[in-house]
Amino acid sequence: MTLTRRTVLAVGAALALAASAPAAFAQGAEQTVDVKELMAEGPLPDMAMGSEDAPVTIVEYASLTCPHCAHFHDATLPELKEKYIDTGKVYFIFRDFPLDPLAAAGAMLSRCAPDDQYFEMTDLLFDKQRQWAYSKDPVSALLNLAKQAGFTQESFEACLTNQELLDGVNEVKDKAARDFGVNSTPTFFINGRMLRGARDIEEFSKVIDEESGS
Repeated sequence: MTLTRRTVLAVGAALALAASAPAAFAQGAEQTVDVKELMAEGPLPDMAMGSEDAPVTIVEYASLTCPHCAHFHDATLPELKEKYIDTGKVYFIFRDFPLDPLAAAGAMLSRCAPDDQYFEMTDLLFDKQRQWAYSKDPVSALLNLAKQAGFTQESFEACLTNQELLDGVNEVKDKAARDFGVNSTPTFFINGRMLRGARDIEEFSKVIDEESGS
């Protein structure tokens, strides 16, 4: 579904109810995509952690309203970061694949976070997912979280009415679905090898070690 500015701003109880349903999740057979195409410049700059010279690149497609994505960011990513990203073995790229307008609004706020605190805002939205994604008044809940990150009412509204940014978020999602077969979240590509679902650190380690020759 292509999202409009009005849809994002009009997120209310009905959307919160839809967002509370479990996000799409499946662990299918592994497939591979063209790495050059995967890493091609997109409509929005990639948000990444680690060294671009790392032997392994992981691209995650996630929705901020997806509980499986939140679980990965809480339970697996910290260890992945300590063991592989911070040691120069993995370059980690996060790309939004919003499953609903509320997730798109969260993706936009992360992009608009003051002082370039993209990952801090993303972490906050995942950590507090139940407070806003399941709220009867998700817009107010999002505003309260955004204020914790330094937004004002004015900057919050300016972000969510940025049509160019919303178009970019939509384009990233559409390209992932069309060109790389992404249809559930989270979906990961490890040097082009697809892994679906919130895998544990042992599964990531196995593929990373294979790809890096460790």
